[in-house]
Parts: sequence; structure tokens; C-alpha cells
Amino acid sequence: MIESVRTLAGRYELGKLLGRGGMAEVREGLDTRLNRRVAIKLLRPTLATDPAFRTRFRQEAQAAARMAHPTIVRVFDAGEETVRGPDGHDVQLPFIVMERVEGKLLSDLIATGPLDSAEAARIATGILTALEYSHRAGVVHRDIKPGNVMITPNGQVKVMDFGIARAISESSANVAQTSAVLGTASYFSPEQARGEAVDARTDLYSTGVVLYEMLTGRAPFRGDSPVAVAYQHVSELPTPPNAVNPSVSPAMSAVVMHALAKDRFERFQSAAEFKADLEVAAGGKVPDRAPGSDDFNATLFGVNPNSTAASEATLRRLANDENRPTRTQSRPPVAWIWGGIAVMVVIIVAAMVWVFSLSPTNIAPDLAVKVPDVVGEQAESGIQTLTDAGLTPHRIDQASTKVDAGLIISTSIDAGTKVSKGEDIDVVVSTGPPSVNLPTLTYLAEADAITKIQELGLVYGTSSSQNHPSIPAGQVIGFTLGDDTSMMTGSQTVPAGSTVNLVLSTGLVTVADFVGQPVTDAQAALQQLQLSVALKPDGSCGGGNVTAQSAKGDVPQRSTITLTYCQGS
Repeated sequence: MIESVRTLAGRYELGKLLGRGGMAEVREGLDTRLNRRVAIKLLRPTLATDPAFRTRFRQEAQAAARMAHPTIVRVFDAGEETVRGPDGHDVQLPFIVMERVEGKLLSDLIATGPLDSAEAARIATGILTALEYSHRAGVVHRDIKPGNVMITPNGQVKVMDFGIARAISESSANVAQTSAVLGTASYFSPEQARGEAVDARTDLYSTGVVLYEMLTGRAPFRGDSPVAVAYQHVSELPTPPNAVNPSVSPAMSAVVMHALAKDRFERFQSAAEFKADLEVAAGGKVPDRAPGSDDFNATLFGVNPNSTAASEATLRRLANDENRPTRTQSRPPVAWIWGGIAVMVVIIVAAMVWVFSLSPTNIAPDLAVKVPDVVGEQAESGIQTLTDAGLTPHRIDQASTKVDAGLIISTSIDAGTKVSKGEDIDVVVSTGPPSVNLPTLTYLAEADAITKIQELGLVYGTSSSQNHPSIPAGQVIGFTLGDDTSMMTGSQTVPAGSTVNLVLSTGLVTVADFVGQPVTDAQAALQQLQLSVALKPDGSCGGGNVTAQSAKGDVPQRSTITLTYCQGS
């Protein structure tokens, strides 16, 4: 149907196909009225059957068209065109006319492998710059993903499709349509996955997912279905990026993990805050988690009770107080001013002489404490030592490949420093090496299992063989870690960087010697090995024991074993 359309709204000539997605296709176009090249997004006609969508679509297109920023793909026009469908009936074709941008989709760049950390940070900064602008304009994107980010030949970042996701998600379009427009569940925020109301912090979470994918080459959560992925966004913690790609710095990894906090109040509260921490991490430093300054967030999320705005407003009102007594003296009493200054100088000098003449213990003998050295101690004993010293310790768990689990890595205040009694002090405790969730490898071919291991940043060791009754030859039965010979199966959490050894099936089964044993026991044992059993009675003897068997030792899986047994009286 779309192929029959050549001109829209009497002015836009359709050209070659630029791309196609689940809910729309994008074509090159020419605005004949202004003689300029444009990109035209043609949405599915089925959306236009919903009146709520058409209303919301026009409103959101108008809001997007008002946004003019170098990092945002401009929207020039939007509307609906009546076209003839293949069945001969007229249908409404929603369309959006956008700025024509030359370049590549970020999704295509990621498909070639992880990006350099500096480049990933630069692109993420461009996305956040666009979001900072749109959020101030009151527009939440709702569908930040690599497929909605363009990178121009000169490296400029361009974000597109502002407002379209909201137009569809808030209409009565069916769930399948909404899912297609909102992109894959890989970029959902937890609140989106739960079906809750979204705000600017939803875009920041999705940007964190995109940054994770740029750094590692894969999304933080993967599953067999969108529902499974959405569930992980709600309930599971992602593997830190530096555990997947060791070239990612701990500082950059910390920024990503902060952006992916499940609770929207625990993640970045504004694009500016996210961008500031990203710039610090790109410089190799772990950002402070200092609260951001008062800004437009109060408009989006409510007034910050700790805000200084109220006190500043009070000062401004006091400064303009009309009830102040009117000054009648034309100039200050100079003699009084100089006399007052002289008195103050004398008082200050006297106070300084008195203070410096006293021993510190005479001023505040019990107010200062020296920070004990607890680095390398067990967490419980070290924290107790700090508490006994009069400090207020706060434990922070952190993965470490250099310090054993349970030992203190560092404290926020250096040992030997004198601080006030009751001072807060952070105690960083090692949780051991970072862990990786290794999914089940059973039934995978050896080459596929090795690829899976290496994708997770683990090390492939060796492969050994073992008999198994059902897993085909050459496929994985289980695995061992390093020098440990204990075989594991199913999904396991293993230390990052572990060496994984594969155990492969030989395609054979070991058959014991059943001669002299009851035929019923032999038959049950063979069936448990998934082998077929043929019984051959021998009337020359009695007792029901096996007198002969057709094979023993290693035999192919699902072989037939003939048992000869005594059946005589």
C-alpha cells in the first residue's frame, strides 16, 4: 500500500527507502515548496484508526517541532494523508517530516563490537545534552535506544523520534503496536516494565542501558522473550560493565551502575547530573555522589525539602522590606566607625593570644579523635574498632580482585587523621572478585559454548569427554572451574575471569556386567540408561537370573541390549 504513495500533503515527494522498523518506515523526501531534502517517517495506517492516537499524535508532533537543538533531529511537519489501500478502501497514513541527517545509526556501530570508552562517553554525553534540552521543555522521550540515535560523518550525535512513543503509549492502540513502537524491552526502565507513570528519569535509565551496550557490545539483560527481559529490569542486578569488558574503567562502570538503579530516586535525577558524572569518569576519576544543585528537577519531581530556594527567597523579601526605618543621616559618623573598628581589632588580637597560649587538650580534650588504621582487617572487627574510637562507620561493599572477601579495602578518612568525635566514616569492604552469571551450557555444541564463555569475559580452559545416556556426542554435559574437578550443570554464578573447562558427551553409555543378577534388576538398570532391552528366556534353567548379555562396556546411546535369562522350572 505504501509503495503506491508518491506525494504527501501535495508537497512532499517520496523517494528511496532509508530504513524500516516495527511500526514505521523512513523514506527520503523532497519538500517541493521549500526545495529541501527531508526524511519522511510513514507510520502504520492501523494507528490512525484510533481517534485518541490521532489527537495525541498531533499534540506531540507540535511539541517536538518546537524543539530546536543541534543534538535533536528537527521535526518540520506532521499529518495524515488519505491513501488507497490494496483492498480499494481509503485509509489514513500518519506521517512525520523530519530533518534529513546523513550518518549511521548507533545500533549499526554497536553491531560491529564494543566502542572505545572515550567514544562511548562522548556519544552518551550527546544523548544527555539532547535530553537535558527536551526535559527542560517538558518532553520525555520514552524510547531512547541505539536505533533512535544517529551519528553524522563528523561525529555529531542526533536523537530522533521525540514524542512519538508517548503518542502511541497513551492512545488506545493495542499492546502489540505499543511494544513495537517503544522498541525492544532491552531498553525499558523498571517503571516502564511495571506499567507505571514515567518521567525524565526513565530516559536516563534507558541512556544508561545504551551506554552499557556501547561499552560491552551487548545489553545488560537478555532473555528468550521481551517479558523475560522486562522482568530482569525489575528484579535483577546487571553484571558491571567492567566485568564483561575489562577495558572499561571502574569509574565508568560505577557511573553506568548508578544510572541503572532500580529505584528512580536512587539513579541520576537529571541529565545534567548524569553528564557531569560521566565527564568525571571519562577523566579516570570515580565521581562523588554529592547531591546536585537546585534546578528544574523541582518542577518535575516536587520541591526538595533541603532546597536553599526558600531561604534565598526569604532574604530577597527581607532586602525589599518596606517597613525598615527611613535613614535620615546623610553620612555615617566617621569617629564612631573608626572607634568600633579599633575595639574589634583589640578583642580579636586578645582572643588569638589566649587561644594560642592554651594546650589543645585544655580547649577540647574529648572532642577530637584519631582515626585508627583498620585497612586489611576483618570487616566486623575493623568496624567495631572505629566505633570504639568514637566514630560512626558506614559499611560499603565493593568487589575487588586484590583484597580477599570480608577484609577492609580502605576508609574515607586516612588513618591517623584527627576528626571530630562522632564523625561519619565510610568503610569499604571487599566482596571478593566480581561475579558473572554463567547461563546453562548443557546441550550446546563445543564451539557455541566457548563463544558464550568468552562473551562473558571468562576464560576457556580445556574440554574433556564423559559418557552420558542422552546428550548427543560433542555437546556439553557440564563444566568445571579452574583446577576444581567438581562438575557443575545449569546456570551458575562464578567469579569474573574464571577459567571454565567443558565436559562433552562421548555419545556412549557404559553397560555393566549383569550375568548372575536378577533379570528384573538388569532390565531396570538398562532402561535407566535409556537403552532398549530385548529379553531372551532360557527354559533349560530356572531362577530368573541373567545368563548372558549381548554387549557390555561402552556402547552407543539408545542401543538395544539382549538379556538371556533362566525361565525354566
